[in-house]
Amino acid sequence: MSGRRGGAGKIRAGVAGCGAFGRHHARVYRELGALEGVYDTDRGRAEAVAREHEARVFGSLEELAGACQAASVATPTATHAEAGVALLEAGCHVLVEKPIAPTLAEADRLAAAARAAGRVLQAGHLERFNPAVQAVRARVTRPLFFEVHRLSPFTPRSLDVDVLLDLMIHDLDLVLMLAGGEIAEIRGVGLPVLTAQVDIANVRLALDNGCVANLTASRVSTERVRKLRFFQPGEYVSLDYARQDAHIFSLQGAAAMPGGGGREAGFDPARRIAHQHLTPPQQEPLRLELEHFLACVQTGAEPEANAAVARRALAAALAAAAAIREHARRVGVGKN
Repeated sequence: MSGRRGGAGKIRAGVAGCGAFGRHHARVYRELGALEGVYDTDRGRAEAVAREHEARVFGSLEELAGACQAASVATPTATHAEAGVALLEAGCHVLVEKPIAPTLAEADRLAAAARAAGRVLQAGHLERFNPAVQAVRARVTRPLFFEVHRLSPFTPRSLDVDVLLDLMIHDLDLVLMLAGGEIAEIRGVGLPVLTAQVDIANVRLALDNGCVANLTASRVSTERVRKLRFFQPGEYVSLDYARQDAHIFSLQGAAAMPGGGGREAGFDPARRIAHQHLTPPQQEPLRLELEHFLACVQTGAEPEANAAVARRALAAALAAAAAIREHARRVGVGKN
């Protein structure tokens, strides 16, 4: 894949959508020396972000595409496919914030547009670039059970989607990445609390390789929690997204005894539990994500969070939402 280049081989990048996420994309692109300008249907909001980051204000997506080789789409989820396809067809490489789209059909439309245009399409699955996640990936052997909590106080953003597409989709993506396998069964329960959408949810995944995952997400919590824990043979891993660290507890020593020989069944006193605290250098995941995106634009490499990865996470989130609706129907709570 090749794109137009701006002087000295630098990529000129733009941002479509200047809300909570778009502002951060603009900031990081500026820090990377790549920001050309921003666009938003609310021109006043775009002007405010442009002033803050000394960038241009574009009057349309077409104008953005004419000046930039790459763009972040941080518009409301319902417009991701429309904006992303327009930019791809105009020749831009595109990073679409998560979820890549509200439906699988629209995700497929984006992927088809990227293939037809020969352009990079990356989804904003930010946690893949969390230093703690990157450190833990090298330690994965065969995860058999996940326990994940992603809790946040209420904020008036991303209310066009439920908590599954807003928050839990990050963890669904990571469980599927770390565990491998396909979803064999999915169950869920959730409720709207402060909005018309599901604001708190618990989902149980059973994968075809024997792994089970229990995930909880809330955007109406009194505290902020971002933790993923998993168990694999002889090892327990606890990761904190916010602190960007992980604790690994491993069983070491002589082989486990099946019983007998004066020992209680299954216990070998020669074994011990070793603890390792992983503390990778703290880095901003968004900066790592956008650096990766720009590198893929320059080299034509396939992004870490490509269209197939984004579609799989979206499919899992939509299946979980369907399971929640079915549970609500069975217990007579009503439609969400």
